[in-house]
Amino acid sequence: EVQLVESGGGWVQAGQSLRLSCSYSGFTYGYEFAWFRQAPGKEREGISCIKSDGDVQYVDSVWGRFVISKDNTKNTVYLQMNSLKPGETAIYYCAELAGPSTNNDCEYDGMDAWGKGTLVAVSA
Repeated sequence: EVQLVESGGGWVQAGQSLRLSCSYSGFTYGYEFAWFRQAPGKEREGISCIKSDGDVQYVDSVWGRFVISKDNTKNTVYLQMNSLKPGETAIYYCAELAGPSTNNDCEYDGMDAWGKGTLVAVSA
């Protein structure tokens, strides 16, 4: 089981940017990493994933503003968040898929390891 630790969360004003990091350790094939967020009173939602071949996907709400990336030499997955909105205040989590992907979509429902999350607070 891989261990995941998020960092980089904090308070920002609307329109500003923030970069989250997900440091991973332990064994992993790196088949897929994903970012999730859970806003107050809402269910956790997957917002982006990156495959082992570098393919990336985003939900419509963050398209054009967020960028997911991975640096295998540093064992770190990143989420660059630009033009943040107040509605995006949430706990942000990273997660990892332990086995091969079954399709080309983000496998949000099949993640095997989770970080504890990092808080992002966006004020108007």
